[in-house]
Formats: sequence, structure tokens, C-alpha cells
Amino acid sequence: MHGNQTLRFIRTNATLIALVVLAVALALVDPTFATARNLSNVARQITIVGIIAVGMTLVILIAGIDLSVGSVVGVAAVVVTLLMQYGLAAWIAVPVTLVIVGGLVGFWNGFWIAQYRIPPFIITLGMLTIGRGAALSLSSGSSVPVTDPSFAYLGSAYIPPAPTLVLLALAALVGFYALAKTFRESRKTGLPHLERDLPGIVATAVGLVLAAYVFGTGDGLPVPVAIFVVIAGIAIFVLGHTRFGRRLYALGGNEEAARLSGIDVYGTKIIVYLTVSVLSALSGILLASRLNGASPNLGNMFELDAIAAVVIGGTSLAGGSGTIGGTIIGALIIGVLNNGMSLLGISSFYQLIIKGLIISLAVWFDVLQKKNWAR
Repeated sequence: MHGNQTLRFIRTNATLIALVVLAVALALVDPTFATARNLSNVARQITIVGIIAVGMTLVILIAGIDLSVGSVVGVAAVVVTLLMQYGLAAWIAVPVTLVIVGGLVGFWNGFWIAQYRIPPFIITLGMLTIGRGAALSLSSGSSVPVTDPSFAYLGSAYIPPAPTLVLLALAALVGFYALAKTFRESRKTGLPHLERDLPGIVATAVGLVLAAYVFGTGDGLPVPVAIFVVIAGIAIFVLGHTRFGRRLYALGGNEEAARLSGIDVYGTKIIVYLTVSVLSALSGILLASRLNGASPNLGNMFELDAIAAVVIGGTSLAGGSGTIGGTIIGALIIGVLNNGMSLLGISSFYQLIIKGLIISLAVWFDVLQKKNWAR
């Protein structure tokens, strides 16, 4: 019995265990990895793909896919820089880009998928090509510099250490309140919520302590990381505590049953594809801000990393199961792996091979889990 419980624990928390093992191994091999500055760089590096992966989680939850996110990153980066060159202030250019690029692309994809039931793979593959062509056309195939100095704040600025520590303390208080509420519910209902959620609670506590170590000193908390945390927090709340979140799981589990139960399948799909496109456009804007310019090739292969983060995090490609927390862990695994391989001097060519193998193993693990559940 005890052996079965241990095996179940390992299966349930496989990605978290893999992240811990990977981080400890890299810290032992190269002590530079565990420094606050390097870990801060890792956090900055995963935010762009992490934001996209949050939206991709919603898409895959409803048994969809979006291959156009990388192209949306490139188009958004080019459009926001061009708008500033035409005289718009950064604070106006950013929301306009989110609406024009994220809104239009998301509605286009969602409309064809929801209205005419065109396979998401096909319609988003077409948009991948259209978007990349649009980015090249708008920029004439060359880089576009940023003309508004204030735009750099989004991608390069930091929240100072003192306010960062205050924010982390507030987050800890909120977490403690949620834990106390869970404990009260478990005593009333007799269900072992606390035992089930214990790994997540420990991971959150360790994450807060680690965040205080990384961001509570030096430059502080990077603004893109703060934006990513807010977006992920909103997504976690929506999936876990709203009707819309429950609709996504129902739709991914069985679309026809969801339709018969009264769920607005058309509207839900439109919202999901709008969300992932807007988040991808936001990632493009943040990337252009950090680089102080835009290239039409920005975002190339980002769809691979976003899908990898979602799949590694445990979200099923068949839809109906998955969490934002798992996706964050998946993004962290990819970020830590990329950083570690760079520190160890591994060629970028081999890095692509390794990431491909990891995605394959993650999908294989998902298939094995489904077979076990079916038994």
C-alpha cells in the first residue's frame, strides 16, 4: 500500500520532481547557475514564452492548438515599433497593437475554427505563414528601431527590492489565507484536500523564499516577470474558480456533450483564441521593448517552446485536463534547461534535439497515464 502511494505521488508530481532534480544537478555541476543574478536572468528569459504558454494552455485544454503564436509575436513587435515611428506615444501604441494584431488574429482563428470547424492545426498553420509574411512586408525585411525612450520600461525596468519584498510578503499572506480556508473545508467535508494539495503548497512556499533570494537583492523584480506572474495568477483563478474555467474543461473533455449541456461552444472558442493571440502580441511587445527594436523574425519557433511548456506541464493534448501551475513548471524546466546547456557550452543545435526529445517523452508519459486511468 505504501509503495502504491509513493508511486502515485511520483506520477502526480513528476514534472515538479524533474524540475528540482534538474536545478540541483545544474547547481552542483556549475555553481554559477545558483547565483541570484543568473536565476533572475532565467526568470526574465522564460517570461516571453511563459506568457504565450498560459494562453496555449487554454487552447490545448479545449483540444485545440495554435501554431501562429510565434508569428503574432513578430507582427506585434514590428507594428508597435512602427506606430511609435509614426508619432504615437508608447502608452497608446501598446494597446492599439494588442487590439489590431492580437484581436484580429485571434478572432480570425477562432471564427474559422468555431464557425466552420476547420481543424485548428490547419487554420493556425496558415496564419503562421500569413503573420510572418506580414511582419516581413511591414518592416521591409529589416529591423525597426524604437523611437520612444519610455517604451524600454516595459521590457527592461525593475521593481526595486524593497517593494518586491513587500509584494512577496502580501503574496505569502494571501497563500496562508487560502491554505487556512482549504484546511477548514477539508475538516467540514472530510475530504483530504490538504494532503492532495501538499506538494503545491510546499512548492509555492519554496518559490516565495527563492523569489525573495533572487529578486529581494540586486536590481529587484523585472517588470516582465511581474506581468507574467499577474497573468498566470488571473488564469489560475479563472480556471479554478469561474464558470468559464469549468466550461473549458468540459469542452475539452467532450465537445458534443458540452454543446448539449448548453455551453456556448462558439463563443468559448472565440474567447480562447482571442486570449492566446492577445497574450502572444503582448509577448512581442515586451520582447521589442527589451531589445529596443523589432525584427520580422522575432518569435520564430516560439510555438514549439510554448507547446512544450504546456505538454511538459501535464496538460493533455487531447484536451480536458491540465493546469496553469503545471505549465509554469514546464516553462521553468525549459528555461532552466536552456540556461544550463548554455552554461555548459552545449551547442544550440544539440539544444534543439534535446528539447525535441523531452517533448516526445512528455507526450509518451501522457499516453501512459491515460492507459493507466483507463484500467
